[in-house]
Amino acid sequence: MDRFLMHVMVEYPDAAAEVQILRLVREEESATGSSGDPAQIAQQAVFDARREIHNVAIAEAIDTYIVALISATRAPGRYSDQLKTWIHVGASPRGAIALDKVSRAHAWLNGRDFVSPDDVHAVVHDCLRHRIILS
Repeated sequence: MDRFLMHVMVEYPDAAAEVQILRLVREEESATGSSGDPAQIAQQAVFDARREIHNVAIAEAIDTYIVALISATRAPGRYSDQLKTWIHVGASPRGAIALDKVSRAHAWLNGRDFVSPDDVHAVVHDCLRHRIILS
């Protein structure tokens, strides 16, 4: 599981959202050509988005924050005796890499060219939930 970037938990939609899903799928089906293939995003658009996300700035303080979060999963006893009893195995360096990448993507999706601590906080659970083994 550690090789996956994120483990996102998706809950069931409410009734109104499910109606919107039905309609969206119908619209997508009617938008397909005679081949039945859905419309595709241009490859260059994907490359451009990746480049923009890569260029989102991360301050040294955010790097330190990310590493501190990862380190806390590896040595939880430094922070709390109770936390030490909860975590059996902490996150690997891939956890830090995931937090870096996904925090930058989160900032970009929110129209910013820099990462804030709130970006890290917004994605930390999805990036680490499958990288930590609880006791």
